[in-house]
Amino acid sequence: MPSCLIRPDDLEQRAYAAVAPHPHGFNAQARIPYGVTVKHIESAMKEFTDLIGFINTQLRTRQSQRLETMLMPATFSGMVGEFMTSAIPKYCHTIVKNAYHNGHPDMIPAGQFPQNKCQHGTKGIEVKGSRNLKGWQGHNAEDAWLMVFCFTSGRPTDELKGIAPAPFRFIKVVGAQLQRSDWVFAGRSETSRRTITASVTRTGYDKMMANWIYRDPHPVG
Repeated sequence: MPSCLIRPDDLEQRAYAAVAPHPHGFNAQARIPYGVTVKHIESAMKEFTDLIGFINTQLRTRQSQRLETMLMPATFSGMVGEFMTSAIPKYCHTIVKNAYHNGHPDMIPAGQFPQNKCQHGTKGIEVKGSRNLKGWQGHNAEDAWLMVFCFTSGRPTDELKGIAPAPFRFIKVVGAQLQRSDWVFAGRSETSRRTITASVTRTGYDKMMANWIYRDPHPVG
């Protein structure tokens, strides 16, 4: 049915079901360190879309809004990253979630650190969830193997802005080894309360895009 003929209530109902990653969207040539494979990533992504679909379906039975439209955008993006950090080690036993609170990186090689805790190191994979397709941010400019899960989903302000409901879906996943020179600190005004962050530069972006892991064959918008 053409999108112009879909009724608003149909769009809302469809938005409660997350879109599973397309099996043909994965790059078998992508290189991921520490024993992680594209199949491990695919399994973790599928688990996440299954979970969001289940939660939102339950919320709909209670006339509640979708989870992604309840949470602040940054909170939901953080949830995506945290979930992937926890899920990937379920499928890949050569890497674990860093057990150190706010430790860096998010996932570290299994058995290489006491109690799988690392406050700050260079071995491992840093994971981020983002609605942005580039310009990814972090709190520090440092050497890291960075993996970003880009997605599209609803936001709390969609209804006020007249944006039609749409389901959660992954758009792309990219990852590469970045150096400090691949980051630049973003400034802020004297009156801003925003935390100072560093953004991935064009050189870092190019490295990550050259090693893309997943691309939605049918991206939206």
